[in-house]
Amino acid sequence: MDRLQISRIENYLRRKFRNDTITIDATGRGDDSAEVSVANEFIGLIFKDEDEGEVSYAFHMAIIDEDLSD
Repeated sequence: MDRLQISRIENYLRRKFRNDTITIDATGRGDDSAEVSVANEFIGLIFKDEDEGEVSYAFHMAIIDEDLSD
């Protein structure tokens, strides 16, 4: 993803979740994904999908059971 796409997604997520600490950075492993962080902690990946001229983005976040402690 290019910087403009990343910036647009980052702004969208910040507004949607009312959290200005959300950041998105290119992974450097191709142009179809980027890393998502909250307050400098990695939380997941954004993947770009292009199908028949339409572009969409999917957010993937894995939650480890041990992170769910009370």
